[in-house]
Amino acid sequence: MLTKFIFVSGGVISGIGKGNTTASIALLLKNRGYRVTCVKCENYLNIDAGLINPIEHGDPYLLDDGTEADMDMGTYEKFLGINMKRHNFVTMGQIYRTVIDRERNFEYKGEDVEAIPNVTDEIIRRIKEAGEIEKAEIVVVELGGTAGEYQNQLYYEASRILSHNKKNTVIHVHVSYLPTPTHLGEPKTKPTQLSVRTLNSMGIQPDFIVARGEKAVDERRRARFALFCNVDPENIINNPDVESSVYEIPLQFVEQKFDEKLLQALGLPLGKPPAMTQWNKMVETIKAKKEKIITIAIVGKYFTTGDYELRDSYAALLDAIDHASWAKGVAVKTKWIQAEKLETGTLEELKNIDGVIVPIGWGPRGEEGKIKAIEYARVNKIPYLGLCYGMQLAVVEYARNVLHLDGANTTECDQNTKYSVIHMISGQKEIMERRAYGGTMRLGRWECKVAPNTQSDTSYTTYKGYDNAEKKIVGERHRHRYEFNNAYASQLEAAGLVIAGRSVVENLVEVIELPKAVHPFFVGTQYHPEYRSTPLVPHPLFLDFIASCLQEA
Repeated sequence: MLTKFIFVSGGVISGIGKGNTTASIALLLKNRGYRVTCVKCENYLNIDAGLINPIEHGDPYLLDDGTEADMDMGTYEKFLGINMKRHNFVTMGQIYRTVIDRERNFEYKGEDVEAIPNVTDEIIRRIKEAGEIEKAEIVVVELGGTAGEYQNQLYYEASRILSHNKKNTVIHVHVSYLPTPTHLGEPKTKPTQLSVRTLNSMGIQPDFIVARGEKAVDERRRARFALFCNVDPENIINNPDVESSVYEIPLQFVEQKFDEKLLQALGLPLGKPPAMTQWNKMVETIKAKKEKIITIAIVGKYFTTGDYELRDSYAALLDAIDHASWAKGVAVKTKWIQAEKLETGTLEELKNIDGVIVPIGWGPRGEEGKIKAIEYARVNKIPYLGLCYGMQLAVVEYARNVLHLDGANTTECDQNTKYSVIHMISGQKEIMERRAYGGTMRLGRWECKVAPNTQSDTSYTTYKGYDNAEKKIVGERHRHRYEFNNAYASQLEAAGLVIAGRSVVENLVEVIELPKAVHPFFVGTQYHPEYRSTPLVPHPLFLDFIASCLQEA
């Protein structure tokens, strides 16, 4: 069977929900028995998302194979329960670099190299390649940005060419915003009409429109909407804001038989009804009233952009908290605390907190504030979870305040520290000297052996999170350059710090913790458990952390 392609574009505003729509479509088709994969086409000229400030474009999502990708890769994984890979993530920088390298190698045989067809051919090649690698019957392609931006026009042109060459194998879904001005009180379709006109000007007629907005579109507006956008009224899919979580979206689509309509448009058999029993139960759990509420402080520094706060910089972390809290039947209130404010202010914000998380971070800004928060959580026996930088700074705090190694630090923040309890290993030093920053950290899935009878071992055993339970091996995702300095291991262990996990091959410290008899929950991981959490399978460490917060609340 020829591979079918569904392109998903966005209109009117960015952040409208293309990723959730793409993932929901893929989930429904997968649950009908089709082999499905997703591809995200990003506009930027970066090769990957690894060097982009998280405030600019959100939390780079890390894949098993080490790809530093867009957050939508995480959305696909959480909906589909399968791992995305390098071929699922395309940037315009990758495309241009490949085309230019080919030109330099004389692979175009002297032809002049142009955006069309050379760049568009490379886009199409990559989309098809992803389908071939995954043996997919349907590839769902999310086009980054918004219709009308010059940065993504070549992606749209590629979709048009693919549609032109392969009749009845390509359909286009346009996700667009319908604002409801408060002074009018009704959804307005004109912005989407103009967005569709932009698509038409590029030779694309959308087959479906997913109508995003605060309110649902009624039948009268659906008919007018369809008339001006030249779309069948039944193919205007309502997608108003959901009550509790984005995981309700596939259920909204099922109610409107969106999956059936897509398959009919692709000329494919409907197959079996989508298997949504487990998904329905999960959504019911999410929506169920929570009797208990806990407050978790996230001490970080990527919270604000201008005068506004945003969650995208820590999207994977916040999702992992949600997954675990839903499974535990508890509501979580997250309190964002700027680490820099703790450096010069009091710790008043940490009072009446049920748990503390120090997540990923880079460089000295806010370091001392994070260390103060870690000390507060340790001394006051507040459940603590340190992720990557949060693990490293937990080691620094322990070395300073328990071992009394005055001025102990990570060489990332103080290259002249007398006690470099966190340092850069030799291989990374050579890379940094060459200023080869992109894609050179310890990235992707690395195996860790967890020490028996530790808090971490209990977590992975209780919640069946081991890849190999007999050998106590777990594969977790990494994104960092600095490591625990093994020269201080014996001193720290003698002072009560537990090294609960080491990498299988390199013997690098992956997990540190305090014994349960000393602290209810104090765990730091060099890796990022948040990248492996899904709504159907929350991560064991987050489940145990939430459980500890509940006990201490």
